[in-house]
Amino acid sequence: MTSEIKIAQVIVAVLLMIAILMQNRGAGLGDAFGGSGGVYLTKRGVEKKLFVATVTLAVIFIILSLSIFLVG
Repeated sequence: MTSEIKIAQVIVAVLLMIAILMQNRGAGLGDAFGGSGGVYLTKRGVEKKLFVATVTLAVIFIILSLSIFLVG
């Protein structure tokens, strides 16, 4: 059973990395030196779904990590 949980954790970890890398706030190097003065508004559409998916995957990853710790 531990091996199935570890496989699931690897799959969730890869999906979590993809979800994090797909998020884009437009924070380039020019913003660090006072570039654009854009205002970050509320999340809508695909951006909101991607954010919710990222949080969900993170929670699943933590639960899988704790279950591996408890199962042995």
